[in-house]
Amino acid sequence: MLRPIEARLDANRSRVPTQRGHTDDSPWHSSAACRRDEAGLFFAPSKEPTAARLAREEQAKRVCGRCPVLLECREHALLQPEPYGVWGGLTAAERRVVLARRRRREQELREAARIGTQVAAAG
Repeated sequence: MLRPIEARLDANRSRVPTQRGHTDDSPWHSSAACRRDEAGLFFAPSKEPTAARLAREEQAKRVCGRCPVLLECREHALLQPEPYGVWGGLTAAERRVVLARRRRREQELREAARIGTQVAAAG
């Protein structure tokens, strides 16, 4: 049986970023703490009650908190983007917030650069 991260990454192995120090034969997810835990901890069963979902997500986040590749996992989930489950210590909803903030910040930076270019050209 594939573990949580393996189940999602097996088909996408070529798209998965590698952690510094890992080779193509040993991608970042080979060091993931979730490889040793229950798959159900990271992905919601259908019709899961809210209280049970919150408790399960908290348990998954504790596993992520001790993971040596937390940042690589999180960045993978943000770049893909992964629509389900706990990845890199963030739920799908939390990842959507991070992505929205990144898009907003990138837009602000582009706008500031555009204004800076206009000011430089005028001055």
